[in-house]
Amino acid sequence: MSDITRLGAAELSAKLAAKELSSVEATQAHLDRIGVVDGAVHAFLHVSDHALDVAADIDKRRSAGEQLGELAGVPLAIKDVLVTTDMPSTSGSRMLEGYMSPFDATVVARSRAAGLVPLGKTNMDEFAMGSSTEHSAFGPTRNPWDLERIPGGSGGGSAAAVAAFEAPLALGSDTGGSIRQPAHVTGTVGVKPTYGAVSRYGSIALASSLDQVGPVTRTVLDAGLLQDVIQGHDPYDSTSLTDSWPSMADAARAGLRGEGLAGLKVGVISDLLGSGIQSGVLSRFREALALLEKNGAEIVEVSAPHFEYAVAAYYLILPAEASSNLARFDSVRFGLRVEPDGGGTVEQVMAASREAGFGPEVKRRIILGTYALSAGYYDAYYGSAQKVRTLIQRDFANAFANVDVLASPSAPTTAFKLAEKLDDPMAMYLNDVTTIPANLAGVPGISVPVGLAPEDGLPVGIQFMAPAREDARLYQVGASLESLLEEQWGRTLLSQAPELGGTN
Repeated sequence: MSDITRLGAAELSAKLAAKELSSVEATQAHLDRIGVVDGAVHAFLHVSDHALDVAADIDKRRSAGEQLGELAGVPLAIKDVLVTTDMPSTSGSRMLEGYMSPFDATVVARSRAAGLVPLGKTNMDEFAMGSSTEHSAFGPTRNPWDLERIPGGSGGGSAAAVAAFEAPLALGSDTGGSIRQPAHVTGTVGVKPTYGAVSRYGSIALASSLDQVGPVTRTVLDAGLLQDVIQGHDPYDSTSLTDSWPSMADAARAGLRGEGLAGLKVGVISDLLGSGIQSGVLSRFREALALLEKNGAEIVEVSAPHFEYAVAAYYLILPAEASSNLARFDSVRFGLRVEPDGGGTVEQVMAASREAGFGPEVKRRIILGTYALSAGYYDAYYGSAQKVRTLIQRDFANAFANVDVLASPSAPTTAFKLAEKLDDPMAMYLNDVTTIPANLAGVPGISVPVGLAPEDGLPVGIQFMAPAREDARLYQVGASLESLLEEQWGRTLLSQAPELGGTN
């Protein structure tokens, strides 16, 4: 493996700025890595034909003395839920196979403007519906730690690309844990920013009140650097906050200097530590808390009594919004069009197209959501779920009145085997039990790797959540813990990973 692909984004950026390395060399190294390993991992659905041209332009501008962004010339993987003008945007579905967008998603446009080099589009569960990236219409992605296991979902492709050293940075989206849960099972860092901190314009919608775009990286600092690029108000997104955001990279650097732990109150959510948590996940979680406490933090147990209803509320709100959002795929305006034998009415063409274009999980959620919104059931199901959502938001407010951040395992188990839960939707849905509450409340969350579970040697992550708009607090706490763990281990977690699960 090229030493270049082992460099994090901050390290790569420093070498590019010092002209010790060119963007073309960095980009070529990652393209070569994709060529070697992605046949086994399947992190990418499409690899850019223009990456080297973009990199060459960055090198030319740097040589001319132009002031460039800190991440200029660093390669970037993009989850296929984000539309791009120069690569297909499918959202992992046959319904959009080959679709070329006439515009870039705002986060993609901002990444290009900052000089990042798009490597390609990463695999995902179809329309972001899933926790394992097994629901992609184009085949599953595999976990680089063990190719027989899932990389999490829906953004397993982005997490796997970063974990397999195919990209130093990736963009993902998180509706109920689709950045943080893949980060947990692949030993990467994943951040769901405050709802509205990062534009959703050009992110193919699943559930508009829950979706949030965010970074997937190998270090907290790298995540901060990427969020600095993509955050900020966007007039094209009606839910975008108008706040002026501090630098998340600066917050991470403060954490790496050891700032922020003295007097920090960390609330441990007892309601998320039930019997479904794997013993190895729980032991690594408690060890991380003990390390924080040893270095000045105060650990406080808190209760969030309505969190137990979060999964049930989420799986009424999300399908309801999804059934509405996916109504646009009607075979008339764009997307797949299937003509019944002998022709047919618009309704028949629409039915045939949706039957052929949508996979079983998407159909399941559309049916559930349509039922929840139907006359006579709206108040009993969707309306009640929204009331529970309000109670969960109050639980967060009550907790944050007493603590600075909340902590839980990022997911209840390590990566499970491919197909193990594919035919059990309820078991699959419960993988997001610890991450869903943050989406229902709109608060930010980060998953930071804290070691390997002793029973299977697979990665484990800890999740921190902060009040809305306090993303910088998460970066400071996450980077502090990351620094303490690396000092304890003497190396990063991903440096302990076998080469593609020991198969190559």
